[in-house]
Amino acid sequence: MYDYVKKVANLWADPSLKLKYDTTVGGEKVEEKILQCFTLYQNYPNPFNPTTSITYSLPKHAHVDLKVYDLLGQEAATLVNREVLAGTHSVGWDASGAPSGVYFYRITVSGNSITNKMLLLK
Repeated sequence: MYDYVKKVANLWADPSLKLKYDTTVGGEKVEEKILQCFTLYQNYPNPFNPTTSITYSLPKHAHVDLKVYDLLGQEAATLVNREVLAGTHSVGWDASGAPSGVYFYRITVSGNSITNKMLLLK
């Protein structure tokens, strides 16, 4: 067993080693599977004061509802509520009038939603 571990370690130390991988999972390419769903990225910067950017990706044209909620679940802002083309999009939130604290932003696309957390520090 030790010889096997030693050989594997030597393989990883070899700079000429080229790793090959197949992205096929269950007959479908991983890239195709990923493109079938939407994505909500972490806001940047986080924590922020007073503005932040929220980025999301859509695989196809859809109605997007992106809202910000405070810790009590009350709506603090509606950032997007319209039809959006496929691709990656970014929207800013200016929280100048909001108090410091934890906020949640939720995207809803075709009845499915994703929620992330962000922190406003003043």
